[in-house]
Amino acid sequence: MTRRQSIVAAVALTVLLAACEGQDGETVAQQKLLPPAGFVADANQGERLFRAHCARCHGQAGMGSDQGPPLVHSVYRPAHHADLAFYWAVKDGVRQHHWHFGDMPAIEGLAPEDVAHIIAYVRGEQRNNGIR
Repeated sequence: MTRRQSIVAAVALTVLLAACEGQDGETVAQQKLLPPAGFVADANQGERLFRAHCARCHGQAGMGSDQGPPLVHSVYRPAHHADLAFYWAVKDGVRQHHWHFGDMPAIEGLAPEDVAHIIAYVRGEQRNNGIR
């Protein structure tokens, strides 16, 4: 990601977070969507969590299956699907929009920290496959 893209992404995230503030002033972080500030994700732990909770549909190493799309694909590059999209997908599910696998249900039993670990793993696999 270039410096300009990083700045644009940071501004977009700031605007998005402000727009996501609830009517009662509850922010996205307070909705327990994100891990606490300063949390450091571990891709190795993310791989274990991915295999346990995601691989059934998204395939081994995120390469897709007949049940779900590949996450190691340019559609899910950080500039198109920010990390926040992954947090929301796990928490609330997501409607089908890029692929024809049907809607993704919310995934129960994953804390925001777990999702952060999974994102670290997926982003690492993307980088290993030239997706930036």
